Amino acid sequence: MSITEDSPPYMGIAPDSAADELSAPTTTDGFAALSKACAKGRNDLIGRGLDASGQKSLRRFSTWEITRYLIPVAPAHFRRVLRQNPDLPQGMTETDGGAKWFTLDEVLRLRAHFASEGSKTKDYLPYRPKGLPAKIVAVANFKGGVGKTSTAAHLAMSAALDGYRVLVVDLDSQGSMTSIFGGRVDDEWATVFPLLARHYGEHLREDNRRRMDRGEAPQALDETLDEALKIGASDLVQKTHWPNIDLIGAQLDLYWAEFQIPVWRMQGRGWKLWEALGDRLEADGVLDTYDIVILDTPPALGYLTINALAAADILLVPLGASFLEFDSTGRFFDMLHATFSSIEETENMAARALGLAETRFEWDAVRAVITRYDGSQQVEMAALMQAYMGGALSPWRQDYTALIGQAGEQVAGIYEADYRDFNRETYARGRAAFDATYAGLKRLLVGSWRRDERAQAQAAE
Repeated sequence: MSITEDSPPYMGIAPDSAADELSAPTTTDGFAALSKACAKGRNDLIGRGLDASGQKSLRRFSTWEITRYLIPVAPAHFRRVLRQNPDLPQGMTETDGGAKWFTLDEVLRLRAHFASEGSKTKDYLPYRPKGLPAKIVAVANFKGGVGKTSTAAHLAMSAALDGYRVLVVDLDSQGSMTSIFGGRVDDEWATVFPLLARHYGEHLREDNRRRMDRGEAPQALDETLDEALKIGASDLVQKTHWPNIDLIGAQLDLYWAEFQIPVWRMQGRGWKLWEALGDRLEADGVLDTYDIVILDTPPALGYLTINALAAADILLVPLGASFLEFDSTGRFFDMLHATFSSIEETENMAARALGLAETRFEWDAVRAVITRYDGSQQVEMAALMQAYMGGALSPWRQDYTALIGQAGEQVAGIYEADYRDFNRETYARGRAAFDATYAGLKRLLVGSWRRDERAQAQAAE
């Protein structure tokens, strides 16, 4: 076959010219150079979203956005209430007689005012039963590229705009969620690692008391465990540019936990490693401080992911509408079954022998969510997935739009985008998919809280 201009590009490659195009072989130092280049580019991209002080800042929200998306009142009534209450935030205008724009802090104050003074038939504040703990939401799938971090970040932003107090916990050593929220993490001691280490350190300390009661020598706590015993969740929490979203960040050194946790488990066979994160969040008062805790997990079923899943009340599993992602997600659920049923079986053999209560893992709800959905090409595949997964697959699809793409390029969320950079219609379409996904999650939150309320009331009777 002769080589012509119409031939595919893989034909007719001359070995000599291909060899001449190669640079010198790459050494380990080459990885360092690539890492530095990527870090420089990363800082440049992140820097484009920083304010004059070098920090991320959240844009203001217009009267149109507030009355359409955030506070259920008519624009005319909203303006009338502001005129009648000059002590309330009045917003700012960029031109004489122009639209008023408000910070989210101001929106939260206005929402509280309407909740106390407005119509009692409207829900100005999101449903949150008093006396019950926060709900923990884990977003997980061991397949990368399914929109896991994007989904988790936008759900956090949606919940914050709705008025909830949100803590985001980044468990992925890639730190993408941390970048989205402008977090700064120097090493593993500013991640969840010390919480896991503290949980093991407390187990070891209690085990040593039992050893000493039996006349045995205690195991020494090393420097890492000694230091971790001084650290609580509040020491790790960072404020973000969102007034009601806080962050426990991650960075590359967090991956060390995947190697350290099994070492601790070998040293302390009785340590329930899967309970470490959930126990510490509860013991440190996190579940009383926040309304929702969102856990962004690594794309692997490792020890950090197992901790997140064991701590979670609600599990969301993002996946694309393709055969490979459907197949992979099915295997993910299979691994979840194998992992947690194995833990239950092992723990319950000992529990039955000692006459103790058996271990049973339970989640309020588990939902798969289709992300990056293309309605022009994936309708049939999505319908097939729905037919097989039934109610476990959320009926809401996260469409991929130009607004989503641009938000990703700017290291920001859709809710952080200023609709004036597009137009109102484009903005409304772009956020509609994430609004629907959040609506699905909120139904799970409200439903599970209400079920807990009913159970609490029945127990008190």
